Amino acid sequence: MNTKELLDIVSVGETSTVQFKQEIDDDKIAAEMIAMSNSKGGVILIGIQDKTGEIIGLNYEQLQSYNNRLANIANDKVKPQIHIFTEVVSIHIENEDRKVLVVTISEGIHKPYKDKNGAIWIKQGSDKRRETDNAEIMKLFQQGSNLLADEMEVYETRIDDIDERLFADYFKKEFGISYQEKGLSYEEALRAKRVLRNGKVTLAGLLFFGKEPQNIKPAFTIKTVSFFGNDIFGNSYRNKPEDLKGTIPELFKQGMNFLTSNLKHLQQGQDFNSVGVLEISKTALLEILQNSLIHRDYFKNSPVRVLIFDDRVEIISPGKLPNSLTVEEIKYGNPVIRNNQLAMFGANTMPYSGLGSGIRRAIAEQPNIELINDIKGEQFIVKIPRPAESK
Repeated sequence: MNTKELLDIVSVGETSTVQFKQEIDDDKIAAEMIAMSNSKGGVILIGIQDKTGEIIGLNYEQLQSYNNRLANIANDKVKPQIHIFTEVVSIHIENEDRKVLVVTISEGIHKPYKDKNGAIWIKQGSDKRRETDNAEIMKLFQQGSNLLADEMEVYETRIDDIDERLFADYFKKEFGISYQEKGLSYEEALRAKRVLRNGKVTLAGLLFFGKEPQNIKPAFTIKTVSFFGNDIFGNSYRNKPEDLKGTIPELFKQGMNFLTSNLKHLQQGQDFNSVGVLEISKTALLEILQNSLIHRDYFKNSPVRVLIFDDRVEIISPGKLPNSLTVEEIKYGNPVIRNNQLAMFGANTMPYSGLGSGIRRAIAEQPNIELINDIKGEQFIVKIPRPAESK
């Protein structure tokens, strides 16, 4: 960081990623490091008055002492330990050079980070707060790849909640032979495929092979509405069926049926008696819909939504993109798989490739797709314009 960059940062004031400190308090600095590691990272500028933003500066002895103390804090007071980067930036003020210690903390990959007492800190605007909500803590585990929603055991489930025929068909499709021919019992095969663990059904097992998944997880449905007009808050609609229910392959099939039956088919040179071409690429709809079911955030207790307006189709899946993934990155087929088991099951039962190419293929078929990573609303929105003549 150079002098100009530092002055630009100081002129803006403290934010979620910038903190000023005139001096070091070990426990407070540890909490700040933890909050930044659990969030998006940031910088701590030491030698700046945190109330006024005045650049006080540090002398040589302070710089040496603080560097050593910061390394010890990162090693001993943050669990798991983190690696920090420090540098000194000199600013000439009132005929003297004032030196600021810049401490850079990266977003952590082993979330959640805790202090020596087990407290978890996260950023809240320019401040920080202690996180105590179980759901939010689980999200931190998920972001750190320490907890996968689809591999968790579902409370109060048992082997009888699995449709044996569905699982047997899947097993034979994946391996080419039945689980019996593999020399496995039914229960051994379920455990081998992580459908059953500790006597309970995993979420992935329930969502792909459950007899009635929504009896146990009622929110994991697809809500479908075809509106008159273009306003999501409108009360007038052409079609509003009951929430779609079933396993993920069944939800996918029903969702595609809703889209294809409520969108128009256009004649593009076909014979009069032939079915026209769907106004929006069917391949694009297929890719977006199955991605919304496979890659959604299953820590969020809410449904996928498929909405048809006069001017567009929206497919909204719960959860922002995982692990700092960006819209630009997914456009180029960079996969970050949130739900490993669901992705594997999907690759063997649906058109899903599991290779991160779905969005890229959808854009190739339908270039006017708009992808929105709604971080604040924690949802991923895909908007596909309808051709003007279809309104």
